[in-house]
Amino acid sequence: MTKAKNQNKVNSYLSFKIDNEEFAIHVESVLNILEMTRITEVPKAPTYMKGVINLRGTVLPIVDTRLKFGLKEIQYTEKTCIIVMEVFIDKQKILLGSLVDEVISVIEFDDKDILPPPSIGNKFKSEFITGVIVDNEKFIMILDINKIYSGDELSILKENTQEVTETE
Repeated sequence: MTKAKNQNKVNSYLSFKIDNEEFAIHVESVLNILEMTRITEVPKAPTYMKGVINLRGTVLPIVDTRLKFGLKEIQYTEKTCIIVMEVFIDKQKILLGSLVDEVISVIEFDDKDILPPPSIGNKFKSEFITGVIVDNEKFIMILDINKIYSGDELSILKENTQEVTETE
């Protein structure tokens, strides 16, 4: 017996907070969630790149997502986390750590429950947003992490990471 073709696909997302907004990314992009740790600064790095950490022998660039979204920097709290994710640019996989204010949970939604992204009036660039989920009367914006960073930005992150690796 075959399943009906019109069944909706359920997707899992990791939800997290930046400022007072809730966002989500597809769990297939998430490799790990780390507690805040000491970050080694990288000279001449973009302001949103906080530095690098050692992740099981790999030098991992850490980006402050607040700064990348044009928000003000805040003091890190006990809820601040690093989401380790895979980003693909031009078919090249890059590991990246993204600082977020708080990880909320893993949520699941049918494709049919995802609304189109907002077109105006949003302080975050809408090209990053692939859709919106309404959950208990709150909006959760689904991000496409592969669109948040341009190829040039990831090249800069990669170069800065390589410079740190070469000096160790």
